[in-house]
Amino acid sequence: MLLLSAMPQQASAQTTEAASAAQTVDIAAGSLADVLSRFAAQAGVALSFDPAQVAGVQSRGVRGRVTPRQGFEQILDGTGFDLVQRGDGYGLRRLPQAPGVETLSTISVTAADQSLDLLPLPYAGGQVAQGVRLGVLGNTSNMKAPFSTTSYTAEAIGNLQANTIAEAVNRDPSVRYTVLPGGNVDNLYIRGFPIWEGNSGEIAFDGIYGVAPNYRVRTEYVERIEVVKGPGALLFGMSPNGSVGGVINIAPKRALEDSASLTTTYTSDSQFKGHLDVGRRFGEDEEFGIRLNGSYYGGDTTMKHQSVEGNVGALALDYAGTRFRATLDLLSQNERIDATGRPIMLAGNFDMPDAPDGKINVTQPWEWSRNRERAALLRTEFDVTDSLSVFANVGTSGAKVSRVYDSAPRLISASGDTLITPTYAIFEVDRRTFDGGLRARFETGSVKHSVTLQASAYREVFDRALNPGTAVQSNIYDPVYYPEQNIARPSEVPRIHDNRNTSLALVDTMTLFDDTLQLSLGVRRQKIKSTNYNVLSGGGSSVYDESVTTPAVGIVVNPSRNWSLYANYIEGLSKGEIAPPAASNYGEVMAPYKSKQYEIGTKYDFGDMFASLSLFQIEKPSGGLNQGVFSVNGEQRNRGLELYGYGEVRPGLRVLGGVTLLQSKMTSSGNPALVGNRPIGVPRLMANLGVEWDVPVVPRLTLTGDLVHTGRQYVNQANSAEIPAWTRFDLGARYVTRIAGHTTTFRATVQNVADRAYWAGVTSWGAASPATPRTFVLSATVDF
Repeated sequence: MLLLSAMPQQASAQTTEAASAAQTVDIAAGSLADVLSRFAAQAGVALSFDPAQVAGVQSRGVRGRVTPRQGFEQILDGTGFDLVQRGDGYGLRRLPQAPGVETLSTISVTAADQSLDLLPLPYAGGQVAQGVRLGVLGNTSNMKAPFSTTSYTAEAIGNLQANTIAEAVNRDPSVRYTVLPGGNVDNLYIRGFPIWEGNSGEIAFDGIYGVAPNYRVRTEYVERIEVVKGPGALLFGMSPNGSVGGVINIAPKRALEDSASLTTTYTSDSQFKGHLDVGRRFGEDEEFGIRLNGSYYGGDTTMKHQSVEGNVGALALDYAGTRFRATLDLLSQNERIDATGRPIMLAGNFDMPDAPDGKINVTQPWEWSRNRERAALLRTEFDVTDSLSVFANVGTSGAKVSRVYDSAPRLISASGDTLITPTYAIFEVDRRTFDGGLRARFETGSVKHSVTLQASAYREVFDRALNPGTAVQSNIYDPVYYPEQNIARPSEVPRIHDNRNTSLALVDTMTLFDDTLQLSLGVRRQKIKSTNYNVLSGGGSSVYDESVTTPAVGIVVNPSRNWSLYANYIEGLSKGEIAPPAASNYGEVMAPYKSKQYEIGTKYDFGDMFASLSLFQIEKPSGGLNQGVFSVNGEQRNRGLELYGYGEVRPGLRVLGGVTLLQSKMTSSGNPALVGNRPIGVPRLMANLGVEWDVPVVPRLTLTGDLVHTGRQYVNQANSAEIPAWTRFDLGARYVTRIAGHTTTFRATVQNVADRAYWAGVTSWGAASPATPRTFVLSATVDF
C-alpha cells in the first residue's frame, strides 16, 4: 500500500491529461440518453444517470475533434440540460427555463469505475446495460469483459412484469427457470448446470454472497440482474452451493434523483399487488440518498385451490462524498402459499407421462408454506489517493421456513398416479459475510494496471427438522383430495451443518498497446471448513477442512473500437462430498471439486445492435459409489455455443434473444453404464426471441412478444425417460400517457398464449414441473 500510495501525483497527472485529451468523434443525432452513452464509452468516461430523466429528449450529436468536456457541451446544447462540476466528477442538471421552474437534482458523473453506486448505462433499446460488475474486477464494459455477460435493466424487468428474478432471466437463451411460480423455491440452470436449488443462497447481492434472500428474490428492489456465465470462484468467491454454470448478481435500486411511483397489478385468477417506490436525494451537494420500496400482494392464483400472500420491504441508503462512499441495504420478505405447487419426481422404470393442465394442483388444499427472509448489507469505500482506494463490506441474512407439504411427490405409474407424504418441516438459515481490501491503479512503462486485493469470510449455519405425516395417493390428471392431517410441529430444530469459507484474492488487469489489448490475471486461495452434524446424537459427525487455489486468465483484444475478441480460463469450486452411510468409507471427506472452463468468443457493437458469439467447455467432477467405496469418480462435461444479440434494429423496433446449443455428457462415472449418457435436465437446444414495436400510428403504444424454446430433457441418469421439447409464446402491450399531469404507464401481458400444457423443466434430482397455464397480468404505474 505504501508503494502504491507513493504514485498518486504521477497517476493523477496522467488521469488529468487523459481526461482533457482531444479525440476525433462522429456520433449522429439521436436520443440524448443514447448519444451521451456512446460518447462516454468512446471518451473512456464512466457515466451514471437515470435514463428516465432525459426520456424523449433529442440531441444533435457531436462531431469533430473535442475534449470530453467540449463533447458533452455539444451533446447537451439545446437539450435543456447542462454539465456542472462537483468535486472530482461532474453532474447533470436541467436548466431553468422560466421563473418557478423546478431544477432537477444533480446526477453524478464519475470516472472511477469501481464506485459503489456506479452502474453502466443502458444500451440502445434500454433492455440491457452496456456493462456489468465482475466481482473483484469491478465495473467492466461488455466490450472489455473477458466473459459472456448480460445485465438486464429495471426497465426491462418492469416491462416484462416479472415478480421474481427467475422469471426475468428466463429470457436468456443460456438460462432456464425449472420450477413453476406456484412453488416456494426458484431453481435455475445456467449453461446446463443447476444453481440455487433448495436452500443454497446462490444469488449474489451487490457483488456479495450471503445477503440475497435464500429461497426467492423478488424484483421490487432490483435495478439490474447481472448474469456472468461460467464458474466464478475467482470473481465472487466460491458460491454457497458450489454452482459452476454462472453467477447471478443483483444490483439494488439507489436514489439517483427525487422520484416516486405507485404500481398496481392484477394477475389472474384474482391476485392483486400494490408497489410503492420512492427515492430522494438531500444534503448541500445531494450527497445523501434514500430509496424505499414496499409492496403487498395476495389472492388466488391460476392453480386450483392455491392462494398466495406476501409483502416486501427494502430500504437503500447511500452517501457519496468526495472521497468516502457508503451504502446500507435493509431487506425484508414474507410470503405464505396455500396449496404450494411442487415438482414431481419419477419413481419407477416407465416413460414420463404427458404433462397435466397447468391449472391442476396435485398438492393437497390444506398443505402450505411460509417463508420469512431478512437481510442487511453495509458497504464502504474510501479513496486514499486518486489512484488507491480501500473498501470494507459486511452483511448478514436469515431465513425461517415452516411448511407442510411433500418436497417432491413421487410419480409411481405411467398413468400419472402419485404418492405424497405431507411433512411438517422447519428450516432456519443464518449467514454472515465480510470482505475488504484495496484497489489501485498505476502504470509501469506503457502498461496500465488495475489491481485488486480482497480478503473475504463467509459463514452459514443451517438447521432443519422434519416430521412426516401419512402417505396418500393421488393423480396428476385427476387429483384425490383427503381430509387435513394433524401433523405435529417438530419440537426442536437440530443443526445440520456449519460452513465457514475464507479466501484471499489478487487480480491484476493490464492494458497495453493503446487499450487494444487487455490481460487479466488472478488467483484466489480459499479455505473451506464444514462441520456436518449427526441429527440423532447431536454431535459433530464429520469435519471438513480443506484449502484450494483457483486461478483465472482473461484476454480481450480490440481490433477496432466496436469489435472485441476474448478468451478465458477460469475455475469453479465446490465443497467436496462426504461418503454416505451406504459406503464402506462412510464419513471420509473428499477434496474440493475444481471445475474448469475454457471459453473463446467475439463481440461486435453495430452502434444500435450488439451481438456476441462464444464457444465454451465446462468440466465438473462428481462423486459416486463404486463397489461400495465412495470416491470422486465421475465427471460431467458441457460443451456449448452461444449466439446472443440485443438493441434496436431500427427506431421503434427492439429485439433481444439468441440461441444456445449444448453438447453435454457424463465422461466418467462409478457406474460404467452411465458413461456417455446425457445429464439430467440439460437440453441440446435453447432459444429466445423478444420483440418490442412502437406502433407508428398510435404514439406511445408499444406491442411486445416473447418466444421461448427448450429442447427435450432426460429426467433420470439412465436416460430411459424424458420430457419433450416445448415452445411458449407471450404477448403484451404498454401505453404511456399523462393523467392529471402525471406520467402513467399501462401494461398488459398474456403468458403462455396458447395455454399449452407441458413439462417446463427438470431439477438436478429429476423432479419435473408443469408449466404455468395461460395467465393474464395487467398493471398501471403512476409517476409522481
